[in-house]
Amino acid sequence: MIDENALLVLQKRYLIKDANGTPVETPDEMFRRVAGFVARAEDIYTGKERRQIEDDFYQMLSSLEFLPNSPTLMNAGRELGQLAACFVLPIEDSLDSIFDHVKMTAKIHQSGGGTGFSFSKLRPKNDVVASTMGVASGPVSFMKIFNMATDVIKQGGTRRGANMGILRIDHPDIEEFIAIKNDPEAMVNFNLSVAVTDEFMAAYEKDNEFFLINPRTKMKAKKVNPRELFRMIAQSSWDSGEPGVIFIDTINKENPTPHIGAIEATNPCGEQPLLPYESCCLGSINLVKLVKDGGVDWKRLRELTHLGVRFLDNVIDMNRYPAPQIEDISRRNRKIGLGVMGFCLYAHTTGNRL
Repeated sequence: MIDENALLVLQKRYLIKDANGTPVETPDEMFRRVAGFVARAEDIYTGKERRQIEDDFYQMLSSLEFLPNSPTLMNAGRELGQLAACFVLPIEDSLDSIFDHVKMTAKIHQSGGGTGFSFSKLRPKNDVVASTMGVASGPVSFMKIFNMATDVIKQGGTRRGANMGILRIDHPDIEEFIAIKNDPEAMVNFNLSVAVTDEFMAAYEKDNEFFLINPRTKMKAKKVNPRELFRMIAQSSWDSGEPGVIFIDTINKENPTPHIGAIEATNPCGEQPLLPYESCCLGSINLVKLVKDGGVDWKRLRELTHLGVRFLDNVIDMNRYPAPQIEDISRRNRKIGLGVMGFCLYAHTTGNRL
């Protein structure tokens, strides 16, 4: 069921290797390793169904009906033990916070995870630094440090890390941020998104002036034309593909735990908004495997949905987290992401319209 190209990818990234880099497990043994390790979480609860659940997990993995995110395939049942793909780390306006989180980012990337950050709390370029009587270099300069750290860390020895960098639309350095990727050599390990607020969109619609706010003083720093600023985002995105936008107030309206905190950032691909220090494990159901007599095997889709959720929830319990703060909030909030893959091929196979 695994073709030649897929086998090459498995051998390069996922299968256990010996000291010489030679794979010492087969794909089937990898699926057994992952299913057995993740099923151990059943012991935390009743444990009565563990053997059956392990077999069910193995069946959906080995048949390619469901696959989890890469860190789970790479690390389940191995020494590293870090199984989540998505992380968001908070960046406060201090050197300690910035460089503590550079280290944490390196550990996450080494284990196969990706990181998202909001740099909106950092004081703008040329703002005062009272402790040294100097001037601040601004969030974009510190993003370059994270970018460089990512450059030298390979995830599990197989691939480079990825980041999401976010800056609020009302930050005084927003124009510099928008233009970063105009240089194709800049910030190559980052995706970029502007956090657009309801207040900005209201100003845009009415063509009113809009103020950029110094996050340190909370004072107005500069007046801009919102339509010109939004046009700048659109032009830069057309030219380089970056930045994207996220509607941060809309996201927080759907925040399931607002009493715990506000969402400031997402994972690198943008599909998973997370609170500071939260992680998320992902998995996808393969729709191509559910085509039956020209239609959908709804019974199996229902079974895989329940099994997929159970698998991902078990991952939360079995994960070895890279920091205590991440472990605490991840175990309490239990964020998972269950999606689908193969939709276009499924639609072509069944004749359904997209």
